[in-house]
Amino acid sequence: MQVRKMSFEFLVDYYPMLLKGTGVTIALALITVFFGTLIGILVSLTKFNAKGMLGKVLSKLADAYVAFFRGTPLMIQLFILWFGVPQLLHTRYPSFGWISAEFLVGAIALAINSGAYVSEIFRAGIQAVDKGQFEAGRSLGLSEKQTLKHVILPQAVKNILPALGNEFVVIIKESAIVSVIGLRDLMYNSDMIQAATFNAFGVYVVAAVIYFILTASCSKLLSVLEGRLHQDA
Repeated sequence: MQVRKMSFEFLVDYYPMLLKGTGVTIALALITVFFGTLIGILVSLTKFNAKGMLGKVLSKLADAYVAFFRGTPLMIQLFILWFGVPQLLHTRYPSFGWISAEFLVGAIALAINSGAYVSEIFRAGIQAVDKGQFEAGRSLGLSEKQTLKHVILPQAVKNILPALGNEFVVIIKESAIVSVIGLRDLMYNSDMIQAATFNAFGVYVVAAVIYFILTASCSKLLSVLEGRLHQDA
């Protein structure tokens, strides 16, 4: 077996694989952020509406969900979904067109994991809003839910935007772990190129640069958005 000299010449032949893997990584991150944010909002609101027997039970379940998914490794959660659930249910995950089973499970695992962190971000953002705002909303005749929706949440979103943006950056990086179940993302394709070229340094440096470009671009866009929100405030 002949080991090739370390260089970046592999890009001539393998850049389409890197581009395709980058596209999968971006799609996975966007879907994860969308559903992870929805899960986080629902869990956070469940904790704030712990009234009555049902509300208290749901609040306890929300606490258990957050504690479990924040307290266990993402890889374990991914393996439970990919290997454990099909074995338990005696079934296989389906594919839907371009959405492979690996992509589906990866998105579910990342979204559920992210939702636990996002719920805490929203909780902190809501608690950071002055309590007088809630009282002002109630004095105007708004119900508790209306006050939360029209008064508290808009202000909370401005407070949590930096943390939420950081969560998106984290997801872009953590999505690389899904390559272990065979999802052909940037990390998986980088491994395949490395196996074909035996150029570990060059391949992984290029992959690292691509990940950095993605996260840096995301951070820049969020900084611009945050600045505009503060200007409109």
